[in-house]
Amino acid sequence: MSSASLLLAAVLAFGVGLAHTVLGERWLLGPLLAPGRRQGMLEKSAFARQTLRFAWHITTIAWWGPAAMLVWLSRQPLDPTGRAFVLIFAVMFVVTGLTTLVVSRGRHLAWPVFLAIAGLSLVPLL
Repeated sequence: MSSASLLLAAVLAFGVGLAHTVLGERWLLGPLLAPGRRQGMLEKSAFARQTLRFAWHITTIAWWGPAAMLVWLSRQPLDPTGRAFVLIFAVMFVVTGLTTLVVSRGRHLAWPVFLAIAGLSLVPLL
């Protein structure tokens, strides 16, 4: 069960990253950066627009790193180093989930996914 829980956590982390990139580009970045809708710094600075876009997508990459590590960790017995990685990832996703919950007042759909990733990651440590 512990390797399955880590694999499921990895799938969720990959999925939330993919959704973040695809939906964020379609529903937030695309409209925000469209030539007729830019305002302030986004209107004046190509560098600001590029920075916003790549920073958005770097978040996805940052979630895919732990997803890949969770897959790798699921394939072997957890030694103390592996357990530490799992705990670090779980804490990271708890903080991400709680921050998303509080800041969005529960309206953003990702917070339960982040908390599920954290919970599933903790199963092998129990």
